[in-house]
Amino acid sequence: MGEVRPIVRVGDPVLHAPCEPVTRFDDALRALVDDMFASMYAADGVGLAANQIGVPLRVFVYDCPDDDGVRHRGVVVNPALKLPGVGERRLDAGEEGCLSVPGQYAPLPRSDRATVHGSDAEGRPVTVEGTGMLARCLQHETDHLDGHLYIDRLPAKRRKQVLAAYEQSLATGQIPTNNPPGT
Repeated sequence: MGEVRPIVRVGDPVLHAPCEPVTRFDDALRALVDDMFASMYAADGVGLAANQIGVPLRVFVYDCPDDDGVRHRGVVVNPALKLPGVGERRLDAGEEGCLSVPGQYAPLPRSDRATVHGSDAEGRPVTVEGTGMLARCLQHETDHLDGHLYIDRLPAKRRKQVLAAYEQSLATGQIPTNNPPGT
């Protein structure tokens, strides 16, 4: 079931530092994962990294479709991202957003395929291969755990525009309650 926790927003130091590897696969980790799913669903997201609820551990959850429309749901602990080689990689230039920068979206080229190796909440090895939105989600959430937001990958001018629009929405009290596709 899990407890819904508030989503940490851009500017909080926990979002801008690499997360620590998980070393204990115990009830506390399973409770964290339950809270992460509850928080992700309450925010209407498709992925959530632990640092987005203020916990600097290398864990993310996801529930999103692949290129064929098939929904995938799971957790990856201590993920290692693998992308196709440069010659094999095709970029998807779709829009991306983030629960930690609510209401803001920007086109961001990402590989249309991605694989993540890690563990589940019990410590068993897992491999998640994704296409489409799932591939974008795997890349986005792994970025979070490395201390990066999607806006950090944008050209400087576009990043400034996104942050200015976000600040304006804060100033006017118009932070959206719905959340962006892709994260």
